[in-house]
Amino acid sequence: MARTETVEVPLGSRTYPVVIGNSMLCTLGKSVRRVTAGRLVGVVSDKTVWSLYGDQCSASLEAAGFHVVPKIIEPGEEHKTLHTVAGILDHFLAAGFDRESLVIGFGGGVAGDVAGFVAAICLRGLPFVQVPTTVVAQVDASVGGKTGVDHPLGKNLIGAFHQPSLVFVDTALLASLSERDLRAGLVEVLKHAVIRDPGLFDLLEASLDAFVAGTASADSWIDLVAANCRIKASVVGQDEKESGLRAILNYGHTAGHAIEKLGAYQRYRHGEAVGFGMMVAGQMACERGLWRSDELSRQRRILRRLLRIPPPTDMAPRNIWNAMKGDKKSLGGVLRFVMPRGIGDATVVSDVTEDEFAAAWAVTVNREEEPHVG
Repeated sequence: MARTETVEVPLGSRTYPVVIGNSMLCTLGKSVRRVTAGRLVGVVSDKTVWSLYGDQCSASLEAAGFHVVPKIIEPGEEHKTLHTVAGILDHFLAAGFDRESLVIGFGGGVAGDVAGFVAAICLRGLPFVQVPTTVVAQVDASVGGKTGVDHPLGKNLIGAFHQPSLVFVDTALLASLSERDLRAGLVEVLKHAVIRDPGLFDLLEASLDAFVAGTASADSWIDLVAANCRIKASVVGQDEKESGLRAILNYGHTAGHAIEKLGAYQRYRHGEAVGFGMMVAGQMACERGLWRSDELSRQRRILRRLLRIPPPTDMAPRNIWNAMKGDKKSLGGVLRFVMPRGIGDATVVSDVTEDEFAAAWAVTVNREEEPHVG
């Protein structure tokens, strides 16, 4: 029998499993049947994922007695909008969805976020299942119940907390990703390591090249995803709606979201923008004396191995600052930055000035690239 790992997200009566394995898409229907007695299943996926895996997904669900209603959307962050949500709602309601129907997000972070938001608002709330197909979705975005869409003023400004009934992770689906997408997704792994897990950081330093090159074993991928899901589950279980501890998961995201926005959500992958955000937040933490310079260098070396794209030297710090002020992570106009205090430990600070940010940004984007390791 193929190996699987299960991580539980502890939310009392709403506790749900994250089931992680390899080459198990054929068992999706049986797993979904355990969480619903309904017949109609709406699958939100993008064209790329559906063209590769749609037949397998549908066949498994139909074998378990479901009537599958797929809604295929365009790939890309630029399609994560209310317009897309409206089209999905029209499609599902016309198909006769009722309160026993279930929604599946089958794809990367965009498909998962949109599907979860549709499930949260359709008929005042439907159950849903996450089937993530990218690294960033498998290790982070699919767990925790954050759903939503973007607004012209910022990313994820419209949404809801709506926990899934099941997260079904098949690491074999990562085989279709480009190297760039693999690298960008692994930035989120590094984020978890810096804020919560020194052992995971050590693993990345030692094994990063194997994960990027596709030579890591199936068991290694299962272990990597499970380690990240345990971190996310632990944090979400203590702070579901980001009133405290969960904010540390936003390490690199304050500036990262602004970089994505200024790049029209097309210039950089999410993980790439977050990586640059981690660099500047780490730089500020070091200058404040929160973080040792050797630990900042360790982070920077891994990011240099992952980010094979030029930094956004053309983005003025004033423009990034203004974009950050419009992000949902800003409270009362005050920006919150997650900063490391050591590898495996982080805190949230709310007193960063624009000048402090600009100085750290200049160091981040203008420093000569450090030598690649490995």
